[in-house]
Amino acid sequence: MAASAKSFLADAGYGEQELDANSALMELDKGLRSGKLGEQCEAVVRFPRLFQKYPFPILINSAFLKLADVFRVGNNFLRLCVLKVTQQSEKHLEKILNVDEFVKRVFSVIHSNDPVARAITLRMLGSMASIIPERKNAHHSIRQSLDSHDNVEVEAAIFAAANFSAQSKDFAVGICNKISEMIQGLATPVDLKLKLIPILQHMHHDASLASSSRQLLQQLVTSYPSTKMVIVTLHTFTLLAASSLVDIPKQIQLLLQYLKNDPRKAVKRLAIQDLKLLANKTPHTWSRENIQALCESALNTPYDSLKMGMLSVLSTLSGTIAIKQYFSSAPGAAATAARSFDLVKLAQECCYHNNRGIAAHGVRILTNISASCQEKDLLPLEQDAVFGLEALLVLCSQDDSPGAQATLKITLTCMVELVKCRPHLSQSVVESLLTQLHSAQDNARILMCHCLAAIAMQLPVLADGMLGDLMDLYKLIGQSATDKKQELLVSLATVIFVSSQKALSTEIKTVIKQQLENASNGWTAYRIARQASRMGNHDMARELYQSLLTQVASEHFYFWLNSLKEFSHAEQCLTGLQEDNYSSALSCIAEALKSYHKGIASLTAASTPLNPLSFQCGFVKLRIDLLQAFSQLICTCNSLKTSPPPAIATTIAMTSGNDLQRCGRISNQVYMKHSMEEFRNLATRYGDLYQSSFDADSATLRNVELQQQSCLLISHAIEALILDPESASFQEYSSNGTAHVESEYERRMMSVFNRVLEEVESLNRKYAPVSYLASNTCLCNAVIALLKVPLSFQRYFFQKLQSTSIKLALSPSPRNPAEPIAVQNNQQLALKVEGVVQHGSKPGLFRKIQSVCLNVSSVLQSKSGQDYKIPIDNMTNEMEQKVEPHNDYFSTQFLLNFVILGTHNITVESSVIDSNGIVWKTGPKTTIFVKSLEDPYSQQVRLQQQQGQPPSQQQQQRTAYSRF
Repeated sequence: MAASAKSFLADAGYGEQELDANSALMELDKGLRSGKLGEQCEAVVRFPRLFQKYPFPILINSAFLKLADVFRVGNNFLRLCVLKVTQQSEKHLEKILNVDEFVKRVFSVIHSNDPVARAITLRMLGSMASIIPERKNAHHSIRQSLDSHDNVEVEAAIFAAANFSAQSKDFAVGICNKISEMIQGLATPVDLKLKLIPILQHMHHDASLASSSRQLLQQLVTSYPSTKMVIVTLHTFTLLAASSLVDIPKQIQLLLQYLKNDPRKAVKRLAIQDLKLLANKTPHTWSRENIQALCESALNTPYDSLKMGMLSVLSTLSGTIAIKQYFSSAPGAAATAARSFDLVKLAQECCYHNNRGIAAHGVRILTNISASCQEKDLLPLEQDAVFGLEALLVLCSQDDSPGAQATLKITLTCMVELVKCRPHLSQSVVESLLTQLHSAQDNARILMCHCLAAIAMQLPVLADGMLGDLMDLYKLIGQSATDKKQELLVSLATVIFVSSQKALSTEIKTVIKQQLENASNGWTAYRIARQASRMGNHDMARELYQSLLTQVASEHFYFWLNSLKEFSHAEQCLTGLQEDNYSSALSCIAEALKSYHKGIASLTAASTPLNPLSFQCGFVKLRIDLLQAFSQLICTCNSLKTSPPPAIATTIAMTSGNDLQRCGRISNQVYMKHSMEEFRNLATRYGDLYQSSFDADSATLRNVELQQQSCLLISHAIEALILDPESASFQEYSSNGTAHVESEYERRMMSVFNRVLEEVESLNRKYAPVSYLASNTCLCNAVIALLKVPLSFQRYFFQKLQSTSIKLALSPSPRNPAEPIAVQNNQQLALKVEGVVQHGSKPGLFRKIQSVCLNVSSVLQSKSGQDYKIPIDNMTNEMEQKVEPHNDYFSTQFLLNFVILGTHNITVESSVIDSNGIVWKTGPKTTIFVKSLEDPYSQQVRLQQQQGQPPSQQQQQRTAYSRF
């Protein structure tokens, strides 16, 4: 984890000084000015790396102007290098500030006598179309070059025309007739026509343009029946329909017509490929007749490759709304309804096909139908799906080829989906998987273990009786030390942890440890320990972390493992809690806190500037504070037992109107109120941790959410039982059911929540007002019940799969961060905020940034001069703006007032909004200082008044606008 984080941070250029950008640019500039062609080329090709490292406009503008100079005066090879750099850095083009100057230098080469130089220039202009879509001189040059006699130049003009057509409506309208004439002209060679036709896919800017392009393509399809022309024209037809949206149903019919009637396999393959594209993009436009026609073609074709393609389209459609439309019976359409089961007939036929790919698509269609269609006459398909899946499982698990493994992945995915929507099938599916595990290949075993773990996470189907088979297999595998065996050890251990709902037995722990000692390396042991921590088997995890402490080379890794060992020991201490035994509960919590404090010290030592472990530290600190709050609550309840409220406490409370009098002594009242506020504060902090974890996976976020809910539950119980029973409401805390429970930890926590809520509610209804003894017992038992559920350390605690960060640049900015920026108090400061979104290797894996929210605030740090009565509005600046990043870059401006003389602290904080509209406080927070100075005229007037001189007539007439 640390290594991957380190490599990403190194790539992103973290930890580099901002001044290095200038020196890097100067170094490359030196290479550009070299007299040697090799050094010049090397300097040019290093520019994309520079843009990636310093992606702000000021550097990118300078760099592109230098490249434009090289393009203008260099030879064709250098121009080609600059073209490649421009195409690689396309997302940085919009950061060029002097677009006119850049285009002017590049465009000067279009007048060259060398057709190759002109061709490279045209490709350069086409690559820049996104920033110069409406440049008429570029439009004119492209039109002119389409008539050139040089093939290289004409091809370059076609490339540029396609790019400009995609960006500019005016250019598309103007060039459409020219393209039509060239395509239909007898003088245009066929290979050139094949290159010109794809330009028509961009003619979707308005309905009339799209319609005329469709008519032209329709003529071409009928006029030129050769295979190449039909393929290119049909594909362009499809892309145009997909962009213009209105003609998609017609296009589906056209493709189905070619699929059915055209005898050429190449055309049929193209039709299938385009149907797949439309099935992914717009499944709702597929009518029942379309699906029926595709089924008939698949049933009638003798070619396996074509049948597999058609089944691929049908399997895509079967997972969408199209399948519901297909099975919904239309009134008065008995014949259609009878024939509508051709899809089912096709899928059943294909389930046992000798071609693995066809069989996989067949079972996927049956699985999707079973999952989405609840009609009674379709229920027998469940068994067909199960039998088909089991047959494929037996077939693919014996084969080690890549094709068999890909089919097995599809099969196992279908199994998990089927069990999720049809829980009653889980037992037979799990038994078939366990039976097949012994005879399967190692690659297949790993995938099957993942499938078993996924099923067991959703449903507790792995009974204790099945553990024996798993343990026998574990002993067998542990005798070899190949990489696949190591992977299989981890997968099998995960299944064993998931299936052991309670603590692991001593025998199982002994077997796992023996196999790890015999055949595994340290990384395998760490991965198994990590899985044990995720599943709540902390005793096993602690022993494995302990054994690994002496096997790491870095002290940071040593402290990391030591912290994990301490956390596991702390959670293990809490497993011995028993209800109604509060003194032992306090000692267990104290022991756990002791280990947690040791662990947090090690965790802090394990963090580095590149890997600060902020989520881990935040999560553990909250856990420590939560345990302390639980301990304090039990102590408070015990003090209520030793010093109960008087018998007339309720009467006193009613007479005085102060409900806190129910608790008896003042100290008890204060402690209970303080305890409730502490739990609410903890819930708020858990909410903040949730909001700051933009890159976390959903299971980790759900874990944080459950911790937050447990805090709210206890604070609600205190309020409902002791502080304010009348106004406490149960509706907002009522459970939403366990329909979407995705892990055993969540299932157990939700069970505790429901039980505690029911108990609190029943006490409130039966014994109002609730006796202090019953309320104390209820609260303490709720705390113990929550702590008895073993804490799950989820994936994000160990592994960061998605990495997103924002880098801000403010202008004006001082050369020295401690220096303030000088501003006169009668002027406004225009603060420009620019930012770049930086990603790791898997951008947008869990969620994507929709917009960035920038908050600017200023605080007066120190005053200078006299105090004046100034309106409150002028004393502070508090502004917020939302900007949408484009190509991971955004910029905006704020106008700030600094009327009060003195030093002001400006803070710019960014947060992100994802595609679901949820706000995430990702940071960063940047600070600059501004010194507000008195304007010279006011200063002069004030000095004259202090000296007792009236201001001169000329000065009296001067105003703030006089200089203009």
